[in-house]
Amino acid sequence: MDPPDTEQTVSLSTAVADDESSDSSPTSPFSTLNDLCYELSSLHDLATRGSWRSILDKVARARNHSLLSKPHEHLTYLAYNSLALVKLRRFADAAAEIDSLDDDLDSPHYRYESYVQHYSNRHGSMVPFVLRWIHAEIPSKLGKQQETLDRLYILLDFVRTELNKKMSNNLNVSIDLWRQRENFVVNSMICHHLGRKEFGVSLHLIRDMMIRNGEVKDPNPVSLSKLGYIQMQYGDLEGAKETFDRIESLVEGKEDVEMKNMVSRNKALVYLVGKDYVSAVKEYGECIERDESDVVSINNKALCLMYLRELSGSIQVLEKSLERVPVMALNETLVVNLCSMYELAYVNHSDTKKTLSNWIARVAPDDFDSSCTRI
Repeated sequence: MDPPDTEQTVSLSTAVADDESSDSSPTSPFSTLNDLCYELSSLHDLATRGSWRSILDKVARARNHSLLSKPHEHLTYLAYNSLALVKLRRFADAAAEIDSLDDDLDSPHYRYESYVQHYSNRHGSMVPFVLRWIHAEIPSKLGKQQETLDRLYILLDFVRTELNKKMSNNLNVSIDLWRQRENFVVNSMICHHLGRKEFGVSLHLIRDMMIRNGEVKDPNPVSLSKLGYIQMQYGDLEGAKETFDRIESLVEGKEDVEMKNMVSRNKALVYLVGKDYVSAVKEYGECIERDESDVVSINNKALCLMYLRELSGSIQVLEKSLERVPVMALNETLVVNLCSMYELAYVNHSDTKKTLSNWIARVAPDDFDSSCTRI
């Protein structure tokens, strides 16, 4: 049985959304994605819908028919192809794509000014940011955790160098973008350090990020929530409670559902640690009433009910969520837990899981791991 989830981490799609090409100039002459790269809007739409196999087909056709005419288009398509392979868990193939590049992503080979015949007015790196991130992350998918951490620290240095350049030139739009990238990389590093139970390093990283974001006097509740979660894992329960209380005072009186649910989930997490499952169920239930697509609360309410030996109730919570919001609730952790509950509750659980698996096959995106039903 998978343990309860807490807060959702920064997703890869967040990094992709604004990174179809590298930031190369303060202003852009392009009005659409297709102006920037061959049929880029189509690739972006497929990625948004989770149609990763279609992306592989589209990239293969473009390469086979020599439809990519400029150097940056090859890099953009390679980035989407690598991302699709990672999403489909074809990590060795994704690594092979990455290995086709020069070891130095800052090589002149990947700069606009090296191709004046194509880019008379552009300068800077043409390497999409998401490609740099995949380059850093892919070793961990092949069992090389330390190599990924090493590359993430190098990537963080690169991001901060670019951020300092934008700040010195007062390029506000670019500053916001590179600040988002900095936070994204730091959150990735925190996830890896937490996985290695390096809680002290994780605390240092989250606190340093908050200082850099100017959150000492005006903290972001989301950052504080992550801090509290790390404190709790570190064993500092009282420190975590203080952090969570601070969040509650910051969002008090606000009508933001997401913020209210964050407060309730934090309270529930404290109850979980104290094995007060009844109170945790109440908090998660209030979250679901406010937002029926809150997958973390749905999953954790079901697990708390199971801990209370209310197995039929926990199954009902998960099944109802799949009926109400199938796309939002179709989460691998949730499905794993539901199948585990079927195994505990039903003698003929194989038939029940097969029915679930057939439904998943009809509605799930390409990157959903259907093996989580354990049929």
